[in-house]
Formats: sequence, structure tokens, C-alpha cells
Amino acid sequence: MALRPGRTRTERPQPVYPAIELRSVRRSYGRGEAAVHALRGVDLALPRGSFTAVMGPSGSGKSTFLQCAAGLDRPSSGEVLLGGVEITGLDENRLTELRRSRIGFVFQSFNLLPSLTVRQNVLLPQRLAGVSQDRRRADELLARVGLGEHGGRRPGQLSGGQQQRVAIARALITEPEVVFADEPTGALDTRTAQEVLGLLRQAVDSMGATVVMVTHDPVAASFADRALFLADGAIVDELWSPQPEAVAGRMLALTAAPGRYAGAAA
Repeated sequence: MALRPGRTRTERPQPVYPAIELRSVRRSYGRGEAAVHALRGVDLALPRGSFTAVMGPSGSGKSTFLQCAAGLDRPSSGEVLLGGVEITGLDENRLTELRRSRIGFVFQSFNLLPSLTVRQNVLLPQRLAGVSQDRRRADELLARVGLGEHGGRRPGQLSGGQQQRVAIARALITEPEVVFADEPTGALDTRTAQEVLGLLRQAVDSMGATVVMVTHDPVAASFADRALFLADGAIVDELWSPQPEAVAGRMLALTAAPGRYAGAAA
């Protein structure tokens, strides 16, 4: 139907999907009585522009959670959605393309290529994705993380904290929908760790990034908006605006009661 003169078509509001969503996600390894149930029906939706810390005792499912949420591993059942798009059914080529363009990663071991300069390391995700490399944005990100004058250096010429700053800039170069950080401060001293965590917090607050961080450190968790606690493959607790003392208390309780939640989501 034609619109009357002087009238404009009303745009339908676009739905706002969570940055990442898990629906009844289960992940098992092995079969029969020897099967290990790493995730037991995880349901979770993380809003855009949020900072979430994922915690739990050793063997609780933290690493499996991150790998499934990031498309690095496939759930045994359930669905993972990125920005409203279901990714668990994608073939490996499409998953690889999605990870390169829409997801950023920060690892404990930095994972920088020693043969490339700092700037080239930051630009690497764009290069792998086959898109134009934006040197200006790379330099802007390096300036944001305090390394504006180090773009031409090699990673081996930087301290561990500086290398992790490069890794954060690299994770943000494609303006990803979610940044997954796996123990990003595990190899750093206390002062440097807090500086790196401050940069992740800044990425959320000033750049609108969504950060999901696996950590064992209560102080690191206090930089997040919310801390989620896993035990025996299930989310069993959470804290909003987590403080180190409260986080440590929850972790102590979970560590002291191994196996308590094993059947919670079976």
C-alpha cells in the first residue's frame, strides 16, 4: 500500500539479542560409565556491554564452558547463540570465519607471533579474515592500551604485561561481539594484572565490548559486573558487583564440597 504524501514508513524496532546465549548446553567426553560430563545443561544469557567472570574449582567445567561458548568445541547437545545466531550447527569453515570476525580472544600465554611486529600482531585477525588491515585503528588501540610508541617492536622486546596489552588490542581490532579471556592475568604480577584488568573493564565501559573471563582470582573477578560459579558442570551460584572477600568465600565453599552438585542438572 502506498504511503500518503507527507507520511513516512515507521521502522520496526530491531530485536536486541544477548551477546551470547547458551540453551541447555551439555558436553560429555567418552561413553557409558566412563563418560565425563563436563557441562550439565547450562542455560545462560549474557547482555551486550557486560563483563562476566566465570569461576569454579578445578574440574568444574570452566574451560569447557569457554570453549563451547566461543565455538572452539561443539556441545554434545543444546544450542549456543552469538548475537541471536545459532552457531552450534555451523560447519567448521563458517565457524572459523565467525571466530575471526565476531569473537576476540585473550589467553594467559599471550599467543603473540614472535616474528611479527606488535602492530602486525594486532592486525593479524583482520589479515586472517581476509579484510583490509586498518593500521590507523591498530595504532589507536595500541595507544589505548599504553603502547602507542611500540608498534614497530617485536613481542620479545616487551614485558609480560605489555604483551598482554598487545593481546587485548588484537582481540578488539575486529570490534568483536564478545571477547573471551582465559585466565588473562595468570602469568602476571599483581600490579600488572590489575592494569590489564582495568583495560578489559575500560573496553566494556568505553567501547561497549562484552567480556567473558575465566579466572580463579577473586580480585580479578571484582572487575566484572557479575561472577558466575560452576561446580560439576553446572552454574550453581552468582554474585552481582562481586567483591574479593565474597568471591573468595563462595570459592572456598565450593572447593570444600566436591561432588555436591554432581546431580544438580543431570
